[in-house]
Amino acid sequence: MSEGHVNTALYALLDTLCPMHAVLNATGHVVHAGPTFEKLCGDTAPEGRRFLELVELKRPKLGAGMKDLRRAAGAKLHLELRAAPRTALKGVLVALPDSGAIGPKNGVIVNLSFGISVMDAVRDFSLTSADFAATDLAIEMLYLIEAKSAAMEASRKLNLRLQGAKIAAEEQAYTDTLTGLKNRRAMQPVLDRLMETERDFVLMNLDLDYFKSVNDTLGHAAGDHVLQQVARRMVSETRSGDTIIRTGGDEFVLIFAGLTDRDRVAEIAGRLIARLERPIPFGDEECRISASIGASLSCDYAQVDLDQMMQDADCALYVAKDQGRGRHVTFDKMMRLARDMKGPIPQNRDAR
Repeated sequence: MSEGHVNTALYALLDTLCPMHAVLNATGHVVHAGPTFEKLCGDTAPEGRRFLELVELKRPKLGAGMKDLRRAAGAKLHLELRAAPRTALKGVLVALPDSGAIGPKNGVIVNLSFGISVMDAVRDFSLTSADFAATDLAIEMLYLIEAKSAAMEASRKLNLRLQGAKIAAEEQAYTDTLTGLKNRRAMQPVLDRLMETERDFVLMNLDLDYFKSVNDTLGHAAGDHVLQQVARRMVSETRSGDTIIRTGGDEFVLIFAGLTDRDRVAEIAGRLIARLERPIPFGDEECRISASIGASLSCDYAQVDLDQMMQDADCALYVAKDQGRGRHVTFDKMMRLARDMKGPIPQNRDAR
């Protein structure tokens, strides 16, 4: 077999067994490059170029000549592509026979690999399993990384679904099913957050007036419809950051963060009452209700006590009911004295 045929067979063998190799002649020029090494060199074909113009030998520290390079035969080489992104490489060099019977006379074969930089190289050069030898452990690592990435992505999606389900469950637990407002369970977390931030707020207790007569005359379906319309009207008259809580039956608590002006409180309460007094159609009937409101302001207390604020807002509501319903009252200290003299507030507010 002629020398040319021998070299052709050798190069074909090397392309299969170690596709990221380079065959150098006695002057250090590349006479043949494996397909993967060609890919790393980009648009410029490596054949005919000096190997050390394509890669930089980082360790061991040697000269730039071919004789120096041949002295590194068998040693572990640390190299780096000179072109961006300057990928790190590992390598080993094997000297060819001086006779030139196999490969170029006084030539060498340098076999390269990526080591731990394989993932960066796969991304930077768009490599696939076809760019590696069939027995290269890098392929197994790529498969493992791909499997791990798929598992992590599946886990991420599952966690997102679980988190979404948890948020939905918590939201459902804090939501009144009839009106869509917050329920009593949601009130304490809202108040706790306001206390933690030390932000002033207004607490309103709102009771519907004449609601019992709607239930008694038109039935509970009409009552439910009225409560739903009341919820919509209150939402439309308040800010998105305000909290409206249905604490039970026809009783509501409204929390206004950042509000300290008593005139502003009176304005909001008056607007709510006026809106709720508008007739609510139900079939061929019209449901007519009103609302009484008692309010307490956190800025009126040297030390905010939530229980005390709730009692004082309830006391102001009791005064509003006593004054004829369909009105609002903001708590002051004189009401507490009057309340203490009258005794406990009746629990059945419809009886007021």
